[in-house]
Amino acid sequence: MLRNMKLRNLFRRKSSREIARDRLKILLISDRVNCSAETLEMIKHDIAKVISKYMKIDTNSMEIQISKTGTHSRGNANPVLNANIPILDINK
Repeated sequence: MLRNMKLRNLFRRKSSREIARDRLKILLISDRVNCSAETLEMIKHDIAKVISKYMKIDTNSMEIQISKTGTHSRGNANPVLNANIPILDINK
């Protein structure tokens, strides 16, 4: 049952409030790791371009985030890139 709920959430549209909150999170995180919003958008565009060669994706719902959750060998936090890219169809 939990799996069905997650699957339904995958296909639902986000409200403008959720989108604005996600964008604010991205801006705050990118500011913490010294990555500008413009750089994040360029990364998002480049990733979408490459993945689009192999499958049809929903670029409007695509989310890219940078956080400091990775750990370095010295115990310091390293930036980590997370991408949530909805796949609409796989090209054959």
